Amino acid sequence: HGVAENEKFLANFDQECKNRQAHWDERVKTRGEELAALADTIKILNDDDALELFKKTLPNPSASFLQVQRSTKALRTNALNVIHSAQRADASPRLDFIALAIQGKQKGFAAVQHMIDDMVKDLEDEQASDDKKKADCNQQFDLADDDKKHLERDLSDLASVIDEAKQSLQSTADDIKALEKGIAELDKSVAEATKARQEEHAEFTDLMASNTAAKQLIHMAKNRMNQFYNKRLYKAPEKKELSAEGRIFENHMSFVQLSRRAFPEGAPQAPTGAYSKQAEGSNGVIAMMDLLVAELDKEMAEAKTDEENAQADYEQMLRDSKDKRAQDSTSFGEKQSTKAALESKLQEHSESNRALNGDLKATLSHIEALHSDCDWLLQNYDTRKAARANERDALHQAKAVLAGSDYA
Repeated sequence: HGVAENEKFLANFDQECKNRQAHWDERVKTRGEELAALADTIKILNDDDALELFKKTLPNPSASFLQVQRSTKALRTNALNVIHSAQRADASPRLDFIALAIQGKQKGFAAVQHMIDDMVKDLEDEQASDDKKKADCNQQFDLADDDKKHLERDLSDLASVIDEAKQSLQSTADDIKALEKGIAELDKSVAEATKARQEEHAEFTDLMASNTAAKQLIHMAKNRMNQFYNKRLYKAPEKKELSAEGRIFENHMSFVQLSRRAFPEGAPQAPTGAYSKQAEGSNGVIAMMDLLVAELDKEMAEAKTDEENAQADYEQMLRDSKDKRAQDSTSFGEKQSTKAALESKLQEHSESNRALNGDLKATLSHIEALHSDCDWLLQNYDTRKAARANERDALHQAKAVLAGSDYA
Protein backbone atom coordinates (compact mmCIF):
# COMPACT_ATOMS: atom_id res chain seq x y z
CA HIS A 1 0.00 0.00 0.00
CA GLY A 2 2.97 2.38 0.70
CA VAL A 3 4.24 2.06 -2.88
CA ALA A 4 0.82 2.92 -4.33
CA GLU A 5 0.50 6.01 -2.10
CA ASN A 6 3.99 7.15 -3.09
CA GLU A 7 3.21 6.79 -6.80
CA LYS A 8 -0.07 8.70 -6.33
CA PHE A 9 1.80 11.46 -4.47
CA LEU A 10 4.38 11.77 -7.28
CA ALA A 11 1.67 11.95 -9.93
CA ASN A 12 -0.19 14.68 -8.01
CA PHE A 13 3.06 16.53 -7.35
CA ASP A 14 4.01 16.55 -11.05
CA GLN A 15 0.56 17.88 -11.97
CA GLU A 16 0.84 20.62 -9.33
CA CYS A 17 4.23 21.66 -10.73
CA LYS A 18 2.78 21.87 -14.23
CA ASN A 19 -0.12 24.02 -12.98
CA ARG A 20 2.23 26.38 -11.12
CA GLN A 21 4.51 26.71 -14.15
CA ALA A 22 1.55 27.61 -16.35
CA HIS A 23 0.41 30.16 -13.77
CA TRP A 24 3.90 31.66 -13.59
CA ASP A 25 4.18 31.87 -17.40
CA GLU A 26 0.85 33.72 -17.49
CA ARG A 27 2.03 36.16 -14.79
CA VAL A 28 5.28 36.86 -16.65
CA LYS A 29 3.38 37.49 -19.85
CA THR A 30 0.97 39.86 -18.09
CA ARG A 31 3.82 41.73 -16.39
CA GLY A 32 5.60 42.12 -19.70
CA GLU A 33 2.51 43.63 -21.20
CA GLU A 34 2.16 45.89 -18.15
CA LEU A 35 5.76 47.07 -18.41
CA ALA A 36 5.30 47.81 -22.11
CA ALA A 37 2.19 49.86 -21.32
CA LEU A 38 4.06 51.76 -18.57
CA ALA A 39 6.99 52.43 -20.88
CA ASP A 40 4.66 53.76 -23.57
CA THR A 41 2.92 55.96 -20.97
CA ILE A 42 6.23 57.39 -19.73
CA LYS A 43 7.36 58.06 -23.28
CA ILE A 44 4.15 59.92 -24.05
CA LEU A 45 4.40 62.09 -20.92
CA ASN A 46 8.11 62.92 -21.50
CA ASP A 47 7.66 63.91 -25.12
CA ASP A 48 8.68 67.54 -25.93
CA ASP A 49 5.23 68.40 -27.29
CA ALA A 50 3.68 67.09 -24.10
CA LEU A 51 5.99 69.29 -22.01
CA GLU A 52 5.07 72.38 -24.05
CA LEU A 53 1.44 71.55 -23.59
CA PHE A 54 1.91 71.19 -19.82
CA LYS A 55 3.62 74.62 -19.70
CA LYS A 56 0.57 76.23 -21.19
CA THR A 57 -2.05 74.38 -19.22
CA LEU A 58 -0.52 73.82 -15.78
CA PRO A 59 0.23 76.71 -13.28
CA ASN A 60 4.00 77.19 -12.99
CA PRO A 61 4.38 73.83 -14.72
CA SER A 62 8.09 73.94 -15.39
CA ALA A 63 9.05 74.41 -11.77
CA SER A 64 6.72 71.77 -10.33
CA PHE A 65 7.20 69.18 -13.04
CA LEU A 66 10.97 69.58 -13.23
CA GLN A 67 11.18 69.27 -9.48
CA VAL A 68 9.11 66.10 -9.60
CA GLN A 69 11.22 64.82 -12.50
CA ARG A 70 14.50 65.40 -10.63
CA SER A 71 13.15 63.68 -7.49
CA THR A 72 11.85 60.75 -9.55
CA LYS A 73 15.19 60.31 -11.28
CA ALA A 74 17.07 60.16 -7.96
CA LEU A 75 14.69 57.56 -6.54
CA ARG A 76 14.94 55.55 -9.74
CA THR A 77 18.74 55.62 -9.60
CA ASN A 78 18.87 54.57 -5.95
CA ALA A 79 16.38 51.77 -6.54
CA LEU A 80 18.33 50.54 -9.57
CA ASN A 81 21.53 50.52 -7.51
CA VAL A 82 19.83 48.25 -4.98
CA ILE A 83 18.53 45.94 -7.74
CA HIS A 84 21.85 45.85 -9.61
CA SER A 85 23.70 45.00 -6.42
CA ALA A 86 21.36 42.08 -5.82
CA GLN A 87 21.72 40.99 -9.47
CA ARG A 88 25.49 40.79 -9.13
CA ALA A 89 25.07 38.43 -6.16
CA ASP A 90 22.43 36.30 -7.82
CA ALA A 91 20.92 36.68 -11.30
CA SER A 92 17.13 36.57 -11.22
CA PRO A 93 14.50 37.12 -13.93
CA ARG A 94 12.31 38.85 -11.34
CA LEU A 95 15.02 41.42 -10.60
CA ASP A 96 15.46 41.93 -14.33
CA PHE A 97 11.76 42.75 -14.69
CA ILE A 98 11.88 45.18 -11.77
CA ALA A 99 14.98 46.88 -13.22
CA LEU A 100 13.19 47.30 -16.55
CA ALA A 101 10.13 48.64 -14.78
CA ILE A 102 12.18 51.19 -12.81
CA GLN A 103 14.06 52.27 -15.92
CA GLY A 104 10.76 52.91 -17.69
CA LYS A 105 10.69 56.51 -16.26
CA GLN A 106 7.16 56.21 -15.03
CA LYS A 107 5.48 59.17 -13.42
CA GLY A 108 4.76 57.18 -10.26
CA PHE A 109 6.11 54.02 -8.75
CA ALA A 110 2.83 52.56 -7.53
CA ALA A 111 2.78 49.96 -10.33
CA VAL A 112 6.39 48.99 -9.64
CA GLN A 113 5.71 48.70 -5.93
CA HIS A 114 2.69 46.55 -6.72
CA MET A 115 4.89 44.34 -8.91
CA ILE A 116 7.39 44.09 -6.07
CA ASP A 117 4.62 43.01 -3.68
CA ASP A 118 3.50 40.36 -6.15
CA MET A 119 7.05 39.11 -6.65
CA VAL A 120 7.67 38.95 -2.90
CA LYS A 121 4.47 36.99 -2.58
CA ASP A 122 5.65 34.64 -5.34
CA LEU A 123 9.00 34.22 -3.58
CA GLU A 124 7.23 33.35 -0.34
CA ASP A 125 4.93 30.92 -2.19
CA GLU A 126 7.90 29.30 -3.95
CA GLN A 127 9.78 28.96 -0.68
CA ALA A 128 6.72 27.47 0.97
CA SER A 129 6.42 25.06 -1.95
CA ASP A 130 10.09 24.10 -1.58
CA ASP A 131 9.62 23.68 2.17
CA LYS A 132 6.64 21.43 1.62
CA LYS A 133 8.33 19.41 -1.09
CA LYS A 134 11.47 19.03 1.03
CA ALA A 135 9.40 17.78 3.96
CA ASP A 136 7.42 15.47 1.66
CA CYS A 137 10.62 14.15 0.06
CA ASN A 138 12.26 13.50 3.42
CA GLN A 139 9.10 11.80 4.66
CA GLN A 140 8.85 9.68 1.51
CA PHE A 141 12.54 8.78 1.74
CA ASP A 142 12.05 7.74 5.38
CA LEU A 143 8.99 5.67 4.56
CA ALA A 144 10.65 4.06 1.55
CA ASP A 145 13.80 3.34 3.53
CA ASP A 146 11.70 1.77 6.30
CA ASP A 147 9.90 -0.35 3.70
CA LYS A 148 13.22 -1.37 2.17
CA LYS A 149 14.71 -2.36 5.54
CA HIS A 150 11.53 -4.23 6.47
CA LEU A 151 11.50 -6.13 3.18
CA GLU A 152 15.21 -6.92 3.39
CA ARG A 153 14.75 -8.18 6.94
CA ASP A 154 11.76 -10.30 5.89
CA LEU A 155 13.74 -11.70 2.96
CA SER A 156 16.66 -12.54 5.25
CA ASP A 157 14.35 -14.27 7.74
CA LEU A 158 12.58 -16.09 4.93
CA ALA A 159 15.92 -17.23 3.48
CA SER A 160 16.74 -18.83 6.85
CA VAL A 161 13.32 -20.48 6.95
CA ILE A 162 13.80 -21.79 3.40
CA ASP A 163 17.25 -23.18 4.28
CA GLU A 164 15.80 -24.93 7.34
CA ALA A 165 12.92 -26.31 5.25
CA LYS A 166 15.36 -27.64 2.64
CA GLN A 167 17.47 -29.28 5.34
CA SER A 168 14.38 -30.82 6.93
CA LEU A 169 13.20 -32.01 3.52
CA GLN A 170 16.59 -33.58 2.77
CA SER A 171 16.70 -35.21 6.21
CA THR A 172 13.18 -36.61 5.72
CA ALA A 173 14.09 -37.92 2.26
CA ASP A 174 17.16 -39.63 3.75
CA ASP A 175 14.97 -41.17 6.47
CA ILE A 176 12.56 -42.47 3.82
CA LYS A 177 15.42 -44.07 1.88
CA ALA A 178 16.78 -45.61 5.08
CA LEU A 179 13.33 -47.02 5.93
CA GLU A 180 12.90 -48.41 2.42
CA LYS A 181 16.33 -50.03 2.61
CA GLY A 182 15.63 -51.36 6.12
CA ILE A 183 12.30 -52.89 5.10
CA ALA A 184 13.88 -54.50 2.04
CA GLU A 185 16.75 -55.89 4.12
CA LEU A 186 14.31 -57.14 6.76
CA ASP A 187 12.23 -58.93 4.12
CA LYS A 188 15.41 -60.44 2.68
CA SER A 189 16.56 -61.61 6.12
CA VAL A 190 13.16 -63.16 6.84
CA ALA A 191 13.20 -64.95 3.47
CA GLU A 192 16.73 -66.26 4.11
CA ALA A 193 15.81 -67.34 7.66
CA THR A 194 12.69 -69.09 6.34
CA LYS A 195 14.71 -70.95 3.72
CA ALA A 196 17.30 -71.97 6.33
CA ARG A 197 14.54 -73.09 8.72
CA GLN A 198 12.94 -75.16 5.99
CA GLU A 199 16.28 -76.81 5.21
CA GLU A 200 16.93 -77.48 8.91
CA HIS A 201 13.44 -78.94 9.32
CA ALA A 202 13.97 -81.14 6.28
CA GLU A 203 17.26 -82.36 7.77
CA PHE A 204 15.47 -83.03 11.06
CA THR A 205 12.70 -84.94 9.32
CA ASP A 206 15.24 -87.03 7.41
CA LEU A 207 17.19 -87.73 10.60
CA MET A 208 14.09 -88.80 12.51
CA ALA A 209 12.94 -91.02 9.65
CA SER A 210 16.38 -92.62 9.25
CA ASN A 211 16.86 -93.17 12.98
CA THR A 212 13.33 -94.57 13.33
CA ALA A 213 13.97 -96.97 10.47
CA ALA A 214 17.28 -97.98 12.02
CA LYS A 215 15.59 -98.63 15.37
CA GLN A 216 12.93 -100.73 13.69
CA LEU A 217 15.59 -102.73 11.92
CA ILE A 218 17.54 -103.25 15.14
CA HIS A 219 14.36 -104.28 16.99
CA MET A 220 13.56 -106.80 14.26
CA ALA A 221 17.05 -108.24 14.47
CA LYS A 222 16.89 -108.38 18.27
CA ASN A 223 13.46 -110.04 18.14
CA ARG A 224 14.78 -112.64 15.74
CA MET A 225 17.63 -113.47 18.08
CA ASN A 226 15.21 -113.67 21.01
CA GLN A 227 13.14 -116.07 18.93
CA PHE A 228 16.04 -118.45 18.99
CA TYR A 229 17.92 -117.69 22.14
CA ASN A 230 15.25 -116.33 24.48
CA LYS A 231 11.79 -117.32 23.37
CA ARG A 232 10.26 -115.71 26.45
CA LEU A 233 11.21 -112.23 25.09
CA TYR A 234 10.23 -112.98 21.52
CA LYS A 235 7.31 -111.05 20.05
CA ALA A 236 5.56 -112.45 17.08
CA PRO A 237 5.43 -109.89 14.27
CA GLU A 238 2.09 -108.44 13.29
CA LYS A 239 0.82 -109.10 9.86
CA LYS A 240 1.48 -105.84 8.16
CA GLU A 241 3.16 -104.29 5.26
CA LEU A 242 6.88 -104.34 5.84
CA SER A 243 8.88 -101.19 5.60
CA ALA A 244 11.80 -100.92 3.28
CA GLU A 245 14.19 -101.73 6.09
CA GLY A 246 12.02 -104.70 7.12
CA ARG A 247 12.06 -106.03 3.60
CA ILE A 248 15.82 -105.66 3.58
CA PHE A 249 16.10 -107.62 6.83
CA GLU A 250 13.71 -110.31 5.62
CA ASN A 251 15.57 -110.67 2.37
CA HIS A 252 18.79 -110.94 4.34
CA MET A 253 17.39 -113.71 6.53
CA SER A 254 16.11 -115.56 3.48
CA PHE A 255 19.56 -115.31 1.99
CA VAL A 256 21.06 -116.76 5.13
CA GLN A 257 18.59 -119.66 5.04
CA LEU A 258 19.31 -120.29 1.39
CA SER A 259 22.98 -120.17 2.10
CA ARG A 260 22.60 -122.90 4.71
CA ARG A 261 21.00 -125.11 2.14
CA ALA A 262 23.64 -124.43 -0.43
CA PHE A 263 26.48 -126.40 1.14
CA PRO A 264 28.01 -128.79 -1.42
CA GLU A 265 27.38 -132.55 -1.17
CA GLY A 266 30.92 -133.21 -0.12
CA ALA A 267 30.66 -131.04 2.98
CA PRO A 268 31.67 -132.61 6.26
CA GLN A 269 28.96 -134.23 8.30
CA ALA A 270 27.44 -132.26 11.18
CA PRO A 271 28.73 -133.27 14.53
CA THR A 272 26.69 -135.71 16.46
CA GLY A 273 25.00 -135.05 19.73
CA ALA A 274 22.91 -132.14 21.06
CA TYR A 275 23.81 -128.59 19.83
CA SER A 276 24.75 -126.13 22.49
CA LYS A 277 23.33 -122.62 21.89
CA GLN A 278 25.74 -119.70 22.09
CA ALA A 279 23.70 -117.93 24.76
CA GLU A 280 26.53 -115.83 26.13
CA GLY A 281 27.45 -114.58 22.65
CA SER A 282 23.84 -113.78 21.87
CA ASN A 283 23.52 -111.77 25.04
CA GLY A 284 26.48 -109.61 24.02
CA VAL A 285 25.01 -108.97 20.57
CA ILE A 286 21.61 -108.08 22.02
CA ALA A 287 23.25 -105.73 24.53
CA MET A 288 25.11 -104.07 21.68
CA MET A 289 21.79 -103.66 19.83
CA ASP A 290 20.23 -102.10 22.93
CA LEU A 291 23.17 -99.68 23.15
CA LEU A 292 22.69 -98.70 19.52
CA VAL A 293 18.98 -98.09 20.10
CA ALA A 294 19.76 -95.99 23.17
CA GLU A 295 22.23 -93.89 21.17
CA LEU A 296 19.64 -93.44 18.43
CA ASP A 297 17.03 -92.44 20.99
CA LYS A 298 19.43 -89.93 22.52
CA GLU A 299 20.29 -88.45 19.13
CA MET A 300 16.60 -88.23 18.21
CA ALA A 301 15.74 -86.59 21.54
CA GLU A 302 18.50 -84.01 21.09
CA ALA A 303 17.45 -83.42 17.50
CA LYS A 304 13.84 -82.96 18.58
CA THR A 305 14.84 -80.47 21.28
CA ASP A 306 17.03 -78.58 18.82
CA GLU A 307 14.20 -78.59 16.29
CA GLU A 308 11.68 -77.29 18.81
CA ASN A 309 14.09 -74.56 19.98
CA ALA A 310 14.94 -73.59 16.41
CA GLN A 311 11.26 -73.48 15.46
CA ALA A 312 10.44 -71.37 18.53
CA ASP A 313 13.29 -68.99 17.71
CA TYR A 314 12.11 -68.82 14.11
CA GLU A 315 8.53 -68.07 15.11
CA GLN A 316 9.72 -65.40 17.56
CA MET A 317 11.86 -63.92 14.79
CA LEU A 318 8.79 -63.83 12.54
CA ARG A 319 6.74 -62.03 15.19
CA ASP A 320 9.52 -59.53 15.89
CA SER A 321 10.08 -58.99 12.18
CA LYS A 322 6.36 -58.49 11.62
CA ASP A 323 6.22 -55.89 14.41
CA LYS A 324 9.37 -54.18 13.14
CA ARG A 325 8.05 -54.11 9.60
CA ALA A 326 4.72 -52.69 10.77
CA GLN A 327 6.51 -49.97 12.74
CA ASP A 328 8.79 -49.15 9.82
CA SER A 329 5.83 -49.12 7.42
CA THR A 330 3.98 -46.72 9.71
CA SER A 331 7.07 -44.53 10.00
CA PHE A 332 7.48 -44.68 6.23
CA GLY A 333 3.92 -43.42 5.72
CA GLU A 334 4.39 -40.68 8.30
CA LYS A 335 7.66 -39.63 6.68
CA GLN A 336 5.98 -39.52 3.28
CA SER A 337 3.27 -37.25 4.71
CA THR A 338 5.90 -35.09 6.38
CA LYS A 339 7.84 -34.86 3.12
CA ALA A 340 4.71 -33.81 1.21
CA ALA A 341 3.92 -31.16 3.85
CA LEU A 342 7.50 -29.85 3.75
CA GLU A 343 7.42 -29.66 -0.05
CA SER A 344 4.15 -27.74 0.11
CA LYS A 345 5.53 -25.40 2.76
CA LEU A 346 8.72 -24.87 0.76
CA GLN A 347 6.61 -23.99 -2.27
CA GLU A 348 4.72 -21.42 -0.19
CA HIS A 349 8.00 -19.97 1.09
CA SER A 350 9.34 -19.76 -2.47
CA GLU A 351 6.23 -17.90 -3.62
CA SER A 352 6.51 -15.54 -0.64
CA ASN A 353 10.16 -14.99 -1.53
CA ARG A 354 9.23 -14.07 -5.10
CA ALA A 355 6.51 -11.70 -3.85
CA LEU A 356 8.87 -10.02 -1.37
CA ASN A 357 11.54 -9.65 -4.03
CA GLY A 358 8.93 -8.06 -6.28
CA ASP A 359 7.95 -5.63 -3.50
CA LEU A 360 11.62 -4.85 -2.84
CA LYS A 361 12.21 -4.20 -6.54
CA ALA A 362 9.20 -1.86 -6.62
CA THR A 363 10.43 -0.09 -3.47
CA LEU A 364 13.90 0.37 -4.97
CA SER A 365 12.30 1.74 -8.14
CA HIS A 366 10.25 4.12 -6.01
CA ILE A 367 13.38 5.25 -4.17
CA GLU A 368 15.10 5.80 -7.51
CA ALA A 369 12.12 7.89 -8.68
CA LEU A 370 12.28 9.88 -5.44
CA HIS A 371 15.95 10.58 -6.07
CA SER A 372 15.15 11.76 -9.58
CA ASP A 373 12.43 14.06 -8.27
CA CYS A 374 13.95 15.19 -4.98
CA ASP A 375 17.73 15.09 -5.17
CA TRP A 376 18.09 18.39 -7.03
CA LEU A 377 15.82 20.22 -4.61
CA LEU A 378 17.43 18.69 -1.52
CA GLN A 379 20.93 19.41 -2.79
CA ASN A 380 20.09 23.01 -3.74
CA TYR A 381 17.51 23.75 -1.07
CA ASP A 382 19.77 25.92 1.10
CA THR A 383 21.18 27.77 -1.93
CA ARG A 384 17.71 28.43 -3.32
CA LYS A 385 16.45 29.56 0.07
CA ALA A 386 19.37 31.96 0.53
CA ALA A 387 18.93 33.33 -3.01
CA ARG A 388 15.24 33.94 -2.40
CA ALA A 389 16.03 35.67 0.88
CA ASN A 390 18.55 37.96 -0.85
CA GLU A 391 16.10 38.62 -3.67
CA ARG A 392 13.31 39.32 -1.22
CA ASP A 393 15.54 41.73 0.74
CA ALA A 394 16.54 43.52 -2.48
CA LEU A 395 12.91 43.86 -3.52
CA HIS A 396 11.96 45.23 -0.09
CA GLN A 397 14.82 47.74 -0.25
CA ALA A 398 13.90 48.78 -3.78
CA LYS A 399 10.30 49.26 -2.70
CA ALA A 400 11.44 51.31 0.27
CA VAL A 401 13.63 53.50 -1.98
CA LEU A 402 10.75 54.10 -4.32
CA ALA A 403 8.65 55.04 -1.31
CA GLY A 404 11.23 57.75 -0.42
CA SER A 405 13.62 55.95 2.00
CA ASP A 406 17.30 56.70 1.65
CA TYR A 407 19.33 53.55 0.64
CA ALA A 408 21.83 55.40 -1.52
